[in-house]
Amino acid sequence: MEKTFEELLNDLEQIVNKLKGENTPLEEALALYKKGISLSKLLTTKLNSAKEIIIRDANE
Repeated sequence: MEKTFEELLNDLEQIVNKLKGENTPLEEALALYKKGISLSKLLTTKLNSAKEIIIRDANE
């Protein structure tokens, strides 16, 4: 089952909080960073899709 936008955003927020921690080993921090970038791109895509739907519906 695909996660909702809100669930993905929560995942990204958890990653950011972990990266803010001082005790995150470098290797783990890099892996979290890569996952965070991936989530950020996915969230941006979902937002852009929603925006397109709103604009299309507003113009009908």
